Amino acid sequence: SRVIARAKGVWLEDSDGNRILDGMSGLWCCNLGYGREEIVEAVARQMRELPYANTFFQQTHPPAAEFAAELTALAPDHVNRVFFANSGSDANDTAFRLARVYWDAMGKPSKKAFISRRNAYHGSTVAAASLGGMGAMHAQSGLPIEGIHHVGQPYWFGEGRPEGLTPEEFGVLRARELVAKIDELGEDNVAAVIAEPIQGAGGVIIPPESYWPELSRLLAGREV
Repeated sequence: SRVIARAKGVWLEDSDGNRILDGMSGLWCCNLGYGREEIVEAVARQMRELPYANTFFQQTHPPAAEFAAELTALAPDHVNRVFFANSGSDANDTAFRLARVYWDAMGKPSKKAFISRRNAYHGSTVAAASLGGMGAMHAQSGLPIEGIHHVGQPYWFGEGRPEGLTPEEFGVLRARELVAKIDELGEDNVAAVIAEPIQGAGGVIIPPESYWPELSRLLAGREV
């Protein structure tokens, strides 16, 4: 096994002194590089001033409020709230629970099903791994949990593509497959659709340009 001992910029160094180019940015989460002094100084400054304060029970703190304001300023107009989480798995678990609680509060308790895509990755907790569509993870202890359904991925170079389709035609086909699954389950039973803009862990799968516009068009006006 390899022991990573230190890092600087885009380079890792193991305990034997070997330098390794970190082409994956950790696990997609160190994209600013390593050893950035301005980040080290900001973290140290915040640790001295206030290392932790929870944001439950109608409470916040300045860094959370300031960061939320920056994020919502960059986001589309309808995205005006931020809930910080510890990881992507944690965030998707929370989204899973929140979506179901939302529909309960709206008087539609039957809306519990989620639709995801095969070979997607949404985390490694029980709910997040179930939301993902990776067979190796689902083989661990009988995942996915009940209420999660998977449709085909928009991967034009992958298996399962009908012969003769252009990328644009294939993108439309996959978008319509997802919407057909909503109709199969019943709109009153579907809480949400979860999908990566680009499937990262699945192989950096970039959908055809037609996929998201067609999916957006088909979902317009639906309550998912």
